[in-house]
Amino acid sequence: MLQRSVPLLLVTTIAAFSVAPFLIHNAPYESTMGLVQKIFYFHAPAGIVMFLSAFVCGISSAIFLFRGRQGADRVAVAAAELTVLLGTIVLATGPLWARKAWGVWWQWDARLTSSLLLWMMFTACLLVRRYGGPGSDKLAAAVAIFGMFNVPFVYVSVNVWRTLHPKTTVVPMLGPGMREPFWFCILAFLSLYVLLLALRVRLAEQQATLDARYLELDDRASA
Repeated sequence: MLQRSVPLLLVTTIAAFSVAPFLIHNAPYESTMGLVQKIFYFHAPAGIVMFLSAFVCGISSAIFLFRGRQGADRVAVAAAELTVLLGTIVLATGPLWARKAWGVWWQWDARLTSSLLLWMMFTACLLVRRYGGPGSDKLAAAVAIFGMFNVPFVYVSVNVWRTLHPKTTVVPMLGPGMREPFWFCILAFLSLYVLLLALRVRLAEQQATLDARYLELDDRASA
């Protein structure tokens, strides 16, 4: 069903990311940061969808680890790659905002450091998967589950420790004119995420089919 939705998802994603810049442009300036605050409309939605992707990867990894379902494994790999991609967007846009807002590119505070560690966990998951040898799929699944359980820690870190990063109360406190573009951008990133996930899973299925054909040909040749 997800594969059949790809054309609709593609059109929706293109339309959403075409409209988003106009909504962001028309959003009011934040009183203290001015224009640079508009990075928020890409930075925060990318972070939210990154958290979602980490959960998709972790849950799919658990299903593969305990049930042995190959379909879940393919979803887990795709979600891990997208978690790293979204994390890269978050880690790239954050310093651009921080340089103007805080006067520095990076601070080793709780949210920034934990976000970097989360990104490194899912990067490690992919590296283990590719270079770990026999049994690396199960080891990578365990790493992904561990990474998933770190998401709530990353989220609440700004509320537990004193940090330069804004607290989680920022989103509920968004004023009129800011709230609408923000939620629209979340939907745009969510649409992009589902589209890329569907395409990546489809690619993994085709790779699995091709590998099976090669093994079948090798068996025939050896016989």
